[in-house]
Amino acid sequence: MAGSKPLSRFWEWGRNIVCVGRNYAEHAKEMGSALPAEPLFFLKPSSAYVREGAPIVRPYYCRNLHHEVELGVLIGRRAQAVPQERAMEHVAGYALCLDMTARDTQEQCKQKGLPWTLAKGFGSSCPVSDFVPKEKIPDPHKLQIWLKVNGKLRQEGDTSSMIFSIPYLISYISHIFTLEEGDLILTGSPKGVGSVEANDEIEAGIRDVLSMRFKVVQGTEPQSPKGV
Repeated sequence: MAGSKPLSRFWEWGRNIVCVGRNYAEHAKEMGSALPAEPLFFLKPSSAYVREGAPIVRPYYCRNLHHEVELGVLIGRRAQAVPQERAMEHVAGYALCLDMTARDTQEQCKQKGLPWTLAKGFGSSCPVSDFVPKEKIPDPHKLQIWLKVNGKLRQEGDTSSMIFSIPYLISYISHIFTLEEGDLILTGSPKGVGSVEANDEIEAGIRDVLSMRFKVVQGTEPQSPKGV
């Protein structure tokens, strides 16, 4: 399935990060959002990836940074207009991911009818774990994902609670644009999202599979160019 580039280091060369929103009913409820009739998704740039050992940087314009823990699905071969019953053939494996969100910025974008890029696409907004080959997870809809902040449990959910299944998501997205090898789909977050501050430590995991840790730091506002 893998080409010349190693899927085990997808974050170094993968092009697209496709994030699915409101895919757990309880999370949609806590955000005051209606349940979607069809998948809601947005994109992050590949520069959003960050790995353990590097920090999550809260953007200088953000005062309310939220964590959202999600199961990531890594595409192993090109998927274009794929039917649901063939969708899993295009999966190479999985990763645990965080969809870090500048929540105050997102609310401002919603009010103004603007895209969410400032809120969702900043550098380090997509922390990811090691790659887990598909063979190690027989059923991705029977996993428990969790997240702690400073040792306190914030999020815990079962992937069986997804509104739209992984095959459905792959099929749906691939009918809109082609998914390429190395693309990552974030499948939504369970309830319990919340704020983190500079110096907080986030620990997250897939039960009995893996875990990861990240420190949060505060970003600094860039200086304006001379003459501006």
